[in-house]
Amino acid sequence: MAKFTVCVPGLLTTVQDRGRMGYAASGFSPSGVMDRRAFSLGNLLVGNAANAPAIEFAFAGPTLEFENDAVVAITGADFNPRLDEERAPMYQAFVVRAGQRLSMPAAERGVYGYLAIANGGVDVPRVMGSASTNLKCGLGGFEGRRFAFGDVVNYHDTTPNPYYDFGPNHYRNDPFYHFEYLTQEIRVVPGPQSDLFTSRGIDTFYKERYQVSAQTDRMGCRLDGPQIESSRGSDIISDGIALGSIQIPAQGTPIVMLADRQTTGGYAKIATVASVDIPLLVQRATKQYVQFKPVSVIEAQRLLVAERDYYRNVRANARGRLTLEMPCIEPNDHAGEPTMPPVE
Repeated sequence: MAKFTVCVPGLLTTVQDRGRMGYAASGFSPSGVMDRRAFSLGNLLVGNAANAPAIEFAFAGPTLEFENDAVVAITGADFNPRLDEERAPMYQAFVVRAGQRLSMPAAERGVYGYLAIANGGVDVPRVMGSASTNLKCGLGGFEGRRFAFGDVVNYHDTTPNPYYDFGPNHYRNDPFYHFEYLTQEIRVVPGPQSDLFTSRGIDTFYKERYQVSAQTDRMGCRLDGPQIESSRGSDIISDGIALGSIQIPAQGTPIVMLADRQTTGGYAKIATVASVDIPLLVQRATKQYVQFKPVSVIEAQRLLVAERDYYRNVRANARGRLTLEMPCIEPNDHAGEPTMPPVE
């Protein structure tokens, strides 16, 4: 069995896949990756199955020393990855030789990064059908916890498997995420309890922009900004919470529920983030802004189908150089000016 040693664990490094589905009724959150786009492209780059477990890291990533050769790909936020002392590529499959160290220091732009390893990824047991780490329950992933100094982690031997080649930096992250912009538009489907808010409250939600709070985590994205006025308070009888549900608690500012969300909640939900825009939201760093734009359920479904077709096209053409753009980023609207020049 191939393995690597964790020399530096990073701030929040865990094993994740798409999540633990079907157990919400028993109180288990799905967990899973925060940025499904980056996760999916990483597995595509190394030729894995779509749900092969990958390593997710946030804010400051790990340093890993490989005891065996591996074919890997790094996607998501820009962590300025290094292979020994040299810059390692992003959005490109490459080889890590036995004895080399792969490091992902502090994120220069964005929040979450992903390391996919060919031939099936990290070798961890499935718990309730998933390799995802549930930190609160201490289950799944690597011993149910984040990586720590000195951990030795197994991965599937990669030597027999030729890896996919998309060409150097062909799937750069910044054209999709628009890291250089201070404010990112996020599309949402109104409801299910938008009728509990006044017309002024609804106008505030869609016309104002909200800043990502330092209290944001894998459970939810907390936003700071103008209060959203309700008609009779925002408490409701607890009901189920979907990925991207936007709760408005008593203080009147939004919380977008994410991968480690609770399964039920008693705050009214003014809208739900369209699935294709979840990656844009979770890669917003603290002090950056989002602005919500309403779309219909039909439009959100159309975007999701377009994204699915994109991934199918990528996989079908995996050994060639593609020039596809992600369809889910159109229209490309931003409020305000860039905070830094675009990366060339």
